[in-house]
Amino acid sequence: MNNDSLPALLASRRCRAVVVGAGGYSGSELVGILLRHNYVEVVGLFGSASRVDNVVRFDKLFPRYRGWTDLEVRASNGAEILALEPDLVFLATPHEASHELAPLLCDRGVTVFDLSAAFRLRDLNSYPKHYGFSHEHARWLDRAVYGIAELNRTAIAQASLIAVPGCYPTSVILPMRPIVEAGVLCDESIVVDSTSGVSGAGRSPTLKSLFCEVSMQAYGVLKHRHEPEMIQETGVDVIFTPHLGPFDRGILTTIHATIRAGSSEADIRQILSDRYTREPFVSILPAGEWPSIASVEGCNRCDIGLAVDSKRNHLIVCSALDNLIKGAAGQAVQCMNIRYGFPETAGFSTPFAASEIPAQVCS
Repeated sequence: MNNDSLPALLASRRCRAVVVGAGGYSGSELVGILLRHNYVEVVGLFGSASRVDNVVRFDKLFPRYRGWTDLEVRASNGAEILALEPDLVFLATPHEASHELAPLLCDRGVTVFDLSAAFRLRDLNSYPKHYGFSHEHARWLDRAVYGIAELNRTAIAQASLIAVPGCYPTSVILPMRPIVEAGVLCDESIVVDSTSGVSGAGRSPTLKSLFCEVSMQAYGVLKHRHEPEMIQETGVDVIFTPHLGPFDRGILTTIHATIRAGSSEADIRQILSDRYTREPFVSILPAGEWPSIASVEGCNRCDIGLAVDSKRNHLIVCSALDNLIKGAAGQAVQCMNIRYGFPETAGFSTPFAASEIPAQVCS
């Protein structure tokens, strides 16, 4: 189907969606949201790998979805995906798999929402250093749109390939990009400390993710692959230290920055409020309130709190989000809603969704 023709189509059927990587944590959350979506039909589920030992029903892998679908998770195969005639495909796959699948699908007129980092960085030469492979699709790298819904809505609405951001970068970019653009920072660098639940490492078992081994600790110090993504999208240098937390899901991020003399907490709060007051999935907390992982678990929301030490011209910003939803699956669906003219809250249980009517659906 030609994506350019979508705005003129009549509302005759639901969009046909395929999820690749449905056996992982982010992929399973993605399937769950889509199964509740009024304007999407999930027509196929595939694993991340090109070979799997057994074809397994999705509700066998994730029993909480028992009764929702009888679809099976099959080995990833480009020809089989295309044979389902999807309008759109979500890739919750390793970077190298997305690197190969996304161009194949996009060239056939399928809209792709890629949850990997295969098309997030604009610099072709960054991929061998940060992700261990050479990027061979410069044409699609140039055309990919970075999928922060609240900051890139117009471009997302016209894109064929949406590079859905990572969970750590989302927790930094959402609060800091408006602040950077407002010109209130004195130092062109920020310090970021983030703690993520164990699900951020994926479903494949490793020693550090075992129940008896999980501990609060830093990792990837001064070399984490998400740091260049943060730098690219905030426009300032970022010193990033990630931590593994002894909990299953969620991210709490603390950001330190030096602001110009005379800038107050009220000024910073106004900058963020001006950008996000009308956004259903970003909340600026009142003064004295701070984000918590418990408050965002299971939802597609980012909570932001802040304080300013006027004597030191020092800004502290905290953000919290669910790494599997606003940091992955939910953000991808939010981008899909924008791309296809659906209510942006469609598929999510929010107080904003009841009265919204879709502008278009697929045909």
